Amino acid sequence: VQLQASGGGVVQAGGSLRLSCEASDPIFNYRGMAWFRQGPGREREFVASIHWSGGNQKYADVVRGRFIISRDKDKNAAYLRMNNLKTEDTAVYYCAAPNKLLIDGTEMLASKYEDWGQGTQVTVSS
Repeated sequence: VQLQASGGGVVQAGGSLRLSCEASDPIFNYRGMAWFRQGPGREREFVASIHWSGGNQKYADVVRGRFIISRDKDKNAAYLRMNNLKTEDTAVYYCAAPNKLLIDGTEMLASKYEDWGQGTQVTVSS
């Protein structure tokens, strides 16, 4: 499955953005998916994940309560709504999908995902 991430940009601290991840194949709707990010000089880190059903949403501690992950099966897409952005949220954001069902608790491992979008840059200014 090819994934296309979009929606990044430059925003002031406290602002909001919504990232989109569009898939090339409806099979995407029957897979879990996740968002990861990689900030300057940092390793890629887990941000949020969502089950293929739209449930079982999980978040990294640093974004919980500010970010919301969702998906729309009619559009073969998933989203990441980011509120109250902080300068430390600055990163390239990637959407990813596995080609198999993941064991609960492994969704935050980047190695479990085979399909990746190209990334979209989010810059939060102070």
